[in-house]
Order: sequence, then structure tokens, then C-alpha cells
Amino acid sequence: MKIIENKYIKEKMYLEKLENGLTVMILPRENVMKKYIIWGVNFGSIDNEFILPGEIEAKKVPDGVAHFLEHKMFEQRSGINSLDTLSALGVNANAYTTNDHTAYLYEATDNFDKALDEFMDYVQNPYYTDENVEKEKGIIAQEINMYEDSSEWKSYLNAMKCMYKDSQVRIDIAGSVKSIKEITKETLYLCYDNFYTPSNMALVVCGDFEPERILEEIKKRIVKHENRELPKRIYPNEQEEIAQKEMIQDMKLSNPIFTIGYKDKVQEDMVKRHIAIQIICGILFGKSSKLYKELTEQNILIGALSNEYDYSKNYAFLIISGVSRNPEAVVKRVREEIENAKKEGLNEADFIRNKKNFYGNMVIEYNSVEETGRMFLTDYFKGISAFEYLDKYEEVTKEYAEKILNEVFVEEKRVTSIVK
Repeated sequence: MKIIENKYIKEKMYLEKLENGLTVMILPRENVMKKYIIWGVNFGSIDNEFILPGEIEAKKVPDGVAHFLEHKMFEQRSGINSLDTLSALGVNANAYTTNDHTAYLYEATDNFDKALDEFMDYVQNPYYTDENVEKEKGIIAQEINMYEDSSEWKSYLNAMKCMYKDSQVRIDIAGSVKSIKEITKETLYLCYDNFYTPSNMALVVCGDFEPERILEEIKKRIVKHENRELPKRIYPNEQEEIAQKEMIQDMKLSNPIFTIGYKDKVQEDMVKRHIAIQIICGILFGKSSKLYKELTEQNILIGALSNEYDYSKNYAFLIISGVSRNPEAVVKRVREEIENAKKEGLNEADFIRNKKNFYGNMVIEYNSVEETGRMFLTDYFKGISAFEYLDKYEEVTKEYAEKILNEVFVEEKRVTSIVK
């Protein structure tokens, strides 16, 4: 195994690419009770159009297929749901789907190896029938309708629709009630057979493991499948401009929800860019910022201003969100604070404090086996290592952050979504 060590926090990651193409990452932690495993596939909600190897015509599958497939992976030929089997062993199992990947996971203090049998079996052996697919449509439709009633989710999704005109990232990860009706067992097998191939997957384990032993346990449970050539994914040529400036929706709420979005584009060094953006957000909108103090003292803002920067290989965006009695006033003040920072530059003391805070939060994440495992899997599918954030941290200067402030926080790339 290749050993990669981070000099800042003395963490080691053991990396091996198996003969079948599966990438395995092992992060050992001595004297930690909890053990964690996460197995992901580079197939998410945006991967709904592709050309199969040897073919010319593109295939388009219904929106929500990746999420639907995730739901159905737990159902086994025996009729027993793998989630029930894992729960009976006392482990906490789950799965999730994002824009660019799907992941299956569990955490345990006992019975980790017993759970590994079931875990690696169900991920490698799908079982879809006309009956169980049809039954799942009702369950997922309920989930979709539940999110339709979520003001936070609607505010976020409307912001995505404002930023993106064509990109699949503007589509609900679960699809729509209409789109999932078109999903069949053949659709699921098509996607599983072509994307759930070892070279398109990665597995991360974190906990008190002896690396060589856990690697052998994983290898013993690998089912020999043909490692197929991957389909060519088709993504729309998204315009740099935003689709629309604003979207306002009415719902039954006690207080309005708002989301401010900035449409960005993928650059060469996204790790360094991401660090700078998080530091900028801390300076301008964090709990120690002048703006946060002002808005809370005026009783306009309810709770904190949250922010998230997300990117993959073909999209990047920043969202700032919160709850406010007067969301228009908050949006106005956020814009003013950004323009002031552009004119006057970032305060040196604020920059140093927020940069240290970012580093502290990174280190804290390594205290959790779950956060560590999730980090390494997510970043792997972005084409980077989670260690890069620690390595690039020192390179982010105040001058670089000010450059990013002027590149990302551009009024022409800003959108606003309000749910009243």
C-alpha cells in the first residue's frame, strides 16, 4: 500500500488500487472505539445522459435515477432488507445521493466484521423486480412531497434554478413525482451495470484498524465482476451568466427564508479557492462579524447566516442562507458589506483570526471517524485528496483572498431566492 502522511496533523492514509480497479483508502486511528466505512460510486443526480461504450446514440434516463437506485440497493433476493440485517447487528447503516456521487456506509463499535459481510454483499448484488420497483415509487414520491413542503429546501432549489439554466445541478436530486414514474427495473440495471463498476468506485475505512488486515478482509469479500469501460457522460454547455436574478415563492411560514447564490466556475486550484471563500465568508458574515452583530441587534436576522461552497468537475457555486423577518434588508446589507470589502480590502486582524478558525475547524473534523471518511470519499470524486486542504492552507494570503473576493462575489453572478 502507498502511505500518504500529512505533516501538519500527523495523519496517515494507506492507499491501494485493487486489481479490479477499486480504490481503497484506510485511515487508522488507535484506541478509538467507533469504526466507520463508506463505499461510494461516481454516479449522482447529474449523470442522467450518457453514451454507452460501442454505441453512438445517447441514452437519457429519468431524473432521480441515482437516488432511486440507492433506495433499492438494500432489498435482497431473500426478501430481507439489508438495513434490517445491519441494524440487528447493532450497527448504524445509511446511504445518500448527491449531485455527483452515491454512498453507502455504516458505523459500529461491535460486530464490524460481521456487518462487513452484509455490507459488501448488498452493494455488489442488486435485486430489482417490476414489483419492488413499483412499490418504491410510492415511497420516494412521499419523500419528494415532503421536501416540497420544506421552505429551506425550496429556497435552495429555487436559487439553483436562478443560477443555472441547463445544468442538471438545478434538478432535485430525487427527481420529481412525474420523472420517477418512468423508472423501471431495466433502467436501474442499466445504470448499475455501467456505473457501479470497481474502477468508478472508492471505499474508505476509518478507525482502529491494522491496515493490512482490513485490506485483506475487504479483498476476501470482493465479488469478481467484469470491470466495464465507463459510459461517456453528457453534460449541457452551461452558460456563464445566471438564468434569472430572483425568485420569490409564497408558503405558509412564520418567518421568511432566503438564499443568496453566487455562480462560480471551476478553476485550476479549487482547494485554495475554497479555503479563501470560507475565510471571506467568516470575515463578512460569521458570528464575529460586524454585519451579524448589526442584523441581530436590529432583530432582523433570526439565527446565524450559514454558507456553503460546493463544486465538482463541471460546476461551482456559493450559497449564503438564513431566516429573517426582512430578507430584502439582509440581502441589501450583504451586498453593501461585500462592496465595502472590495473597496477597502479585508481587515488584517479579521483575516488572521478567521484563517486560524478555518484551520481549527478542519482539524476538529479529523477527530470524527465519520467526518474523516466522508471527507476523503467526497474529495476523491472531486479529483483531490482531503489532505490538500491542510497542505494549501498556508498559501492563502490576504492578497489572494482579496483577489477571490473580487472574482467570486460579482453582482452579475448573484441570485436571490426568498420563500415568504
